[in-house]
Amino acid sequence: MEQEPIYDHNPKPVSTGDWMITILITAIPIVGFIMLFVWAFGGGSNPSKANWAKATILWFLIAVVLYVVIFYFIFTNMTRPTAPTYF
Repeated sequence: MEQEPIYDHNPKPVSTGDWMITILITAIPIVGFIMLFVWAFGGGSNPSKANWAKATILWFLIAVVLYVVIFYFIFTNMTRPTAPTYF
């Protein structure tokens, strides 16, 4: 007889202190970015923390794409001459 794996369908909520430590760790430049991936895809995290980490990674990617697009338009307009040249 095979035993079914036990899943915790009602995980304990993440405490306020745990959230404070989580946010403090993500404020550390490189370590925080790596920990977001560990919490998001590591499998040992609370589901709410894993979803928060995935959402934070998505917001980070959206911000990077927006910055690239904005800087592209700013720098391409800066290199374009302001007055028309007739040659």
